[in-house]
Amino acid sequence: MAADTNKPDGNGAAQDSAAQQTPQINVLGQYVKDLSFENPKAPNSLREPGDNPNLNVEVNVNARRIEENIYESEIQFNAKTTSTLGDLYQIELVYGGAFRLANFPEEALQPVLLINCPSILFPFLRRLVADVTREGGFPPLLLDPIDFAGLYAKNRARAADSEKEQDTPVESGNV
Repeated sequence: MAADTNKPDGNGAAQDSAAQQTPQINVLGQYVKDLSFENPKAPNSLREPGDNPNLNVEVNVNARRIEENIYESEIQFNAKTTSTLGDLYQIELVYGGAFRLANFPEEALQPVLLINCPSILFPFLRRLVADVTREGGFPPLLLDPIDFAGLYAKNRARAADSEKEQDTPVESGNV
């Protein structure tokens, strides 16, 4: 026999109250906002890519409020590969997601949007980057996991240092 959760007893009310207070993240959608792949030396770069390929990767994370309890988090990814022959390929990708965040205290929103949400999106961005580079004629670019918590902490520390520099009075003196 199934339990009736609509009974007005003290236990059911406590469970409902706990469920209402539990922080929740719901993924409403994921999407490619912008994608560019450049292969400027094709088809020559596919036959002879040159020596000493060098890969430069940049990752940034942004977030914004869309409406009450609905937020967008996005990962901006750029990768450029060069060799002794010049540019091999460049990929620029902005991959985003819409999230409903419920029962989070205001001070927890920024870390959730810049750590947790990008962590949810990253495996899909990783697959897309691998597919695009493979379809561009190169070995798939398989990204290592990104430590979004470490990236967040580093950016917070950099911002705090910048604020300290702005708050520090500049001493004047004779030169």
